[in-house]
Amino acid sequence: MLGSASQYPIYGPEVQCPHCRQTIPALLLTDSYLCSRHGAFEANPETQELVHVQSGRHWRRWQDQWYRQHTHPDGIRFEIHEELDRLYTKGFRATRVIIASRYEPLMTPYLEHGAPWQSRGDEKVPKLYGLPVAFSESAAVDPRWEIINFDLEKEPGVPTQYRYLKIFE
Repeated sequence: MLGSASQYPIYGPEVQCPHCRQTIPALLLTDSYLCSRHGAFEANPETQELVHVQSGRHWRRWQDQWYRQHTHPDGIRFEIHEELDRLYTKGFRATRVIIASRYEPLMTPYLEHGAPWQSRGDEKVPKLYGLPVAFSESAAVDPRWEIINFDLEKEPGVPTQYRYLKIFE
């Protein structure tokens, strides 16, 4: 007799949809999950990826959070832009973008490289949205970089509710 765990895909009886974050059920005796809003996702036990059947987008999970695995630089840039907006509304500002080194060949041609007078010595500092960009250490050194796409170094900024206060003083 099969154990109940073997009747479900690799992530168990339910997961959060990578798109809308609602809990979605597994389909018994398959490697699939079904979201009522976004359709079917197939779980690949060999790659540990969740693949959206309709779009072909791939997702991997790190610490109970889904990360889309990009094949085009626009996807990463859009994701970084969204996170910068979220930070700003929470009263923080980013000081540097660290992108997973696996995306270096994909992203390098799309980064701003600035004029020679803007660089430090002989080194030109690539930028994205005006922020300096660095690429992560290898996934062999830090395994999270095999799954996550980027990280933002941040510091407290001016909270959103106080940005326009000086206008009214």
